Amino acid sequence: MKMNPVVHFEMPAKDSKRMSDFYSKTFGWQANQLGPDMGNYVTVATTETDENRMVKTPGAINGGFYQSTNDPISQAPSVVISVDDIQEHMKKVEAAGGKILGGQNPGQPDEIPGVGLWVSFLDTEGNRVSMLQPSQRM
Repeated sequence: MKMNPVVHFEMPAKDSKRMSDFYSKTFGWQANQLGPDMGNYVTVATTETDENRMVKTPGAINGGFYQSTNDPISQAPSVVISVDDIQEHMKKVEAAGGKILGGQNPGQPDEIPGVGLWVSFLDTEGNRVSMLQPSQRM
């Protein structure tokens, strides 16, 4: 079976500016605050990237900060796994005992412009994890 790599991490933030400042000052990460159309998500570069925003150092990953809510699922860090076919892997998650949460539409992936299709799920232990089917890059 092909292994699907972890390509991104996500961490909840009560105050994304404070969190961005902390990781920038402590570890040198570069934060980029996105607008309301992207849920005010903050992308975080932890390593040098190329013109397509892909990491240059094998094994390194970048991440992001999202607004935490009162929902316990949103209050823990998670990882994003890259897959070739998100629909196929959604079926695999459910067949193995996981539960697809979805994004804006329950049970369905969201399209992140210029990035790809993304969906969140719970594994068998209740951990929130996500999958990303990257867009084809030129």
